[in-house]
Amino acid sequence: MWIAFALAGAFFAGVMSILAKIGIKNTDSNLATALRTIVVVVFAWLMVFVVGSQSTIADIDARSLVFLVLSGLATGGSWLCYFRALQIGDVNKVVPVDKSSTVLTMLLAFIFLGEGLTWLKVAAMVSIGIGTYLMIERKETTPGAEKGHRWLMYAGLSAVFASLTAILAKVGIADVESNLGTAIRTVVVLFMAWLIVFAQGKQRGIKQIDRKSWLFMGLSGLATGLSWLCFYRALQEGPASVVVPVDKLSIVITVAFGYFILHEKLKAKPLAGLLIIVAGTLSLLIV
Repeated sequence: MWIAFALAGAFFAGVMSILAKIGIKNTDSNLATALRTIVVVVFAWLMVFVVGSQSTIADIDARSLVFLVLSGLATGGSWLCYFRALQIGDVNKVVPVDKSSTVLTMLLAFIFLGEGLTWLKVAAMVSIGIGTYLMIERKETTPGAEKGHRWLMYAGLSAVFASLTAILAKVGIADVESNLGTAIRTVVVLFMAWLIVFAQGKQRGIKQIDRKSWLFMGLSGLATGLSWLCFYRALQEGPASVVVPVDKLSIVITVAFGYFILHEKLKAKPLAGLLIIVAGTLSLLIV
């Protein structure tokens, strides 16, 4: 069952990237992240009350709470870097770098969670690494379109924080209902995002946001909420070293939407990289 949740999480994550790309086009990335997180928080807590897990809050031990908070902080760092990269770079280039967190997550799961590292997992990691390298091939763009290589730095940091998020969350939600764990983490992300917005004085930009941006930021927040609920349910039941790679199949959805909606072309070499990533990821399901 966790495989189904992981695949659903991947689908919604893929849709989220495209909606966010459109929504933050004319909005500061940090402000957009903070606004989107409001939608995620409301949706996450709504699900908590729907399943009735709010009554178990008092039963959460200190260790689980600490890891949930740390996971939330890592998520906030990942989001801030990811949406900044998404704002200044091509979605078809940013997403593969962000998804490279898969390899690091698998290594961390082996080191800290004691999850086995079989030859098949090693082969999958190599495939995902090679595929990612092929997908971030440099291509010509309009002058200043991607502001040098800054998008790559932000996307790389996003990947590091994302891998830490998965490991910390795996420990934090071990004895916590998955919807409740997701909701608690999201509150941490919300606090962190708005703290940065006010520290930078970006809150004044809310008045300049147009209706289209509001709509797509809201939809992207909803897609994120659905993705998180599915992902953390899968993470609670399945091994992090497999759940995370499967979740990263969202790259297929993102690239497809990027091609048809944003008209971002994918050349032969990056396409080959995408196919290698998908093949490596699906091979993990054989375990």
